[in-house]
Formats: sequence, C-alpha cells, structure tokens
Amino acid sequence: MGTLSTKASLYRFTALDAIAVAVYLGFTLYFTFAGESVERLMLQVFPQPATASYAVNAIFYTGVGIFAVASAWRVIGRDLKILGTRPWFTLGMVPLAIVVMLILTALLVAAFGTAQSSENQLGIQGLLQQVPAWLMVPLLVILGPFVEEYLFRHLLIGKLSRYLNIWVCCVVSVVVFASIHVVGREGLVLSALAPYLGMAVVLVAVYVWTGKNLMFSYFVHAAKNLMAVVLIYAIPPELLPN
Repeated sequence: MGTLSTKASLYRFTALDAIAVAVYLGFTLYFTFAGESVERLMLQVFPQPATASYAVNAIFYTGVGIFAVASAWRVIGRDLKILGTRPWFTLGMVPLAIVVMLILTALLVAAFGTAQSSENQLGIQGLLQQVPAWLMVPLLVILGPFVEEYLFRHLLIGKLSRYLNIWVCCVVSVVVFASIHVVGREGLVLSALAPYLGMAVVLVAVYVWTGKNLMFSYFVHAAKNLMAVVLIYAIPPELLPN
C-alpha cells in the first residue's frame, strides 16, 4: 500500500500521550475498584441504571478521546490522505478484514471450547437493549474504536516499536487489548477471551500491513462494532445470550 513520507516526530511519545494513558488507566482502575460508588453517584443524576451506565462510559471515552485526538491529529490527517489515494482499496479491504476476523474468532472459539460472553460483552448488550441507537452508535462505533486503536495500535505498536522489536509490540498489543476487555469477575477465561483475541490479531495485522495506518485499523474496528450493534438491535432480546 502506498505511503507518504513519515516524520519520526509522529512516533515520539508526548505529554499528551502520557495524559491520555493516565486518564485511561485512572478511569479503569477507579471504575474497577470503586465502581459501585460511581454507579450510586450517577444514579443520583440519572434515575435509570442504563442511562447512568451509559453516562459513565461516555465520560470515560470522551475524557480519553480528547487527549487522543489532540495527540494524534497529524497522524490522522496523514493516514486519511494515504487512504484517499486508494479509496477502492479501503472500501474492499475493510469488509474483507471483518470476514477474516469472524473466521479467526470462530476457529479460536472452537479451539478453546464453548463460547462464553464476558462481562464487557453482556454489559454492552444490556445497554443496547435499553439505550436508543442514536446514543449508542457514537459511543460504540465512533468514539470507542478510535480511543482503543490510538492506545493499543498507535501507542503500543506505532510508537513503542521505536524502542522494542515490532513483533514484540504486536504481541503486547494483542494480549493487552484482549485482556482489558475480559478482566472482571470471570477473570482471564480463554472461552471469553477468544473473540477479543481474534479481533486483536486482525486489527494488529491490518495496522502493520498498511504501514501503521491508524485510520485503516480504526475503520475496520468501527465497521465491526457497527455490525455488532446492528445485529444486537435486530435480534429479539430473548434470543441474546444471558
């Protein structure tokens, strides 16, 4: 795939990167260990539990997203220009990447045994059943995927590979991305980890294959989430896993 000239400065860690990571880790740790107090506080503002949960997630991703965009805006512009030189490539490869992701996920689920929904997945399904699509789509399809691609691909591979072997960075990205979505009451159960491992492997592969193109991996991630959102809204609640 064609690339534009890349300045080394685009892949240097900055203060904004540090702030974004600190905000992400801070929110994650606080919600993990003080989640009940956060929920009680949000319920005082939003009487409906689903609305309160949505507000917590929106604050979380917006807080990180502000610093992510501020840090990566030059990379965003560069990568969009690259993709703009081959629009048909992007339109064709995004759905192909999702197909590969689904196949790999199915193979991993088969290898690890019966599929198990993580708390993260069940929580999202619960929100989708109670919160309207016009609120969920911006969070799950636009904001969430960008924050995660910035953290787990742009930082852990794009920037960290200036100091570590890129394949080591790829493994770190896969493991951290999958683990952060599963760690909870269920722990690192392989049957719950499998879907996120398949997703992470494909996202890492397309990111590296396209010359560390943050926006391409973001488009794949966003398209996959959009497909999941559409399917969940289309499937009757009684048919979803509990």
